[in-house]
Amino acid sequence: MECPHFSVLHFTPIILLISLLLPSAAPPAALAFNITALLAGHPDISSFAKLLESSSVTGDLVGRSSLTLLAVPNAFLVRSDALHYAGGDIADVLRYHVLLEYLSWSDLHRIPPTGKLVTTLYQTTGRAPNNLGAVNLTRDPINGVITARSPVPFFPSNATINSLVTTVPYNISVFTVNALLMPYGFDLAASETRPAAALNITQVLLDGRDFNVAASMLEASGVVEEFENDEHGAGITVFVPTDEAFAGLPATERLQSLPAERKAAVLKFHVLHSYYPLGSLESIVNPVQPTIATEDSQAGWFTLNISRVNGSVAIDTGIVQATITRTVYDQNPVAVFAVSNVLLPRQVFGKGAQNQQGGGSGSVTPSPEASPPEDGKAPQTRLTTPPGTGDMVSKAGRRLGFRGCGICTGLIFLLLVGDLGI
Repeated sequence: MECPHFSVLHFTPIILLISLLLPSAAPPAALAFNITALLAGHPDISSFAKLLESSSVTGDLVGRSSLTLLAVPNAFLVRSDALHYAGGDIADVLRYHVLLEYLSWSDLHRIPPTGKLVTTLYQTTGRAPNNLGAVNLTRDPINGVITARSPVPFFPSNATINSLVTTVPYNISVFTVNALLMPYGFDLAASETRPAAALNITQVLLDGRDFNVAASMLEASGVVEEFENDEHGAGITVFVPTDEAFAGLPATERLQSLPAERKAAVLKFHVLHSYYPLGSLESIVNPVQPTIATEDSQAGWFTLNISRVNGSVAIDTGIVQATITRTVYDQNPVAVFAVSNVLLPRQVFGKGAQNQQGGGSGSVTPSPEASPPEDGKAPQTRLTTPPGTGDMVSKAGRRLGFRGCGICTGLIFLLLVGDLGI
């Protein structure tokens, strides 16, 4: 029986047709990127990256795959008075730095002298007055300098594009600029006369109906005013133990009996000097976060370890672990979260720190046992002998002990013989 012969030429067109149709059946997926991770390797713009992470802007970028970010380096950002004025509107200022178009260096150098109008993320919010939330990019035909400014004539806010930080071709490019751009409608001249009103944190806790102990401690300690002053700029995040959490403290942890400066340090230990909404805490890049108490001591002390455990945000102090149970208040630049336990710092409640709790006034100075040294090695508290010498010393001591007893007995015998005249 002969095997049937299949013609290769008969099937080739069909296979070719299938191979051509399959790729076109599924549209190409947009490239997903994490803007925070993209900026993490550039310490010169770390403050700008932190502002992005602590605001809601990063959430607005999800799903977008073609944009240009104008980042302000730390040296320029710290000198910006506009940043302090922006207060709760800082998110919109940051959105004004996100251009909804991918631009490379070559694209920028092809900008005509008349300029190029580019839509920003701020424009999409609908809050830009008279639809003026775009950025006008212009290029000086003589020196090639590229400037970003408002399309409104004579508006004073503008910035020069300095350098390319990083790029993912055709998806995102990040450039540095030499100033913070302010959208039209933000009155820069009124920055000193119209500061953003501070939030009354104590009243927020009283309205929460489960934070009476925390509210009274904040009022009595005087640190609440410091918290409210810190709301400007990057904002604050407050972790507030419930009344039940304070009631569950062990008898050994006598928080109320602490000296005033240590009690204040514990309260400041519950506050991060940046605004973090819940979504940012759930996906935080650096889990070890300094607190306001860190600013009064030294780097590495009074830090919180924040992570996601079993679907919840967990906060570890090294002594106790707490979880965020609910959001009490969340409006940029302040977030307040209820936590299941009082956060006890090692520098106050750790081993060795208890002996110092009764002592006098002054700054908080933890003992060496309360906080590990920076090199990770335990401090040497007593002299030690080289390995293997302990047994040698012990054996030598025993030999000298026996001989010493014999010598002493002999001397006593001689003295007695002399006294008796023998």
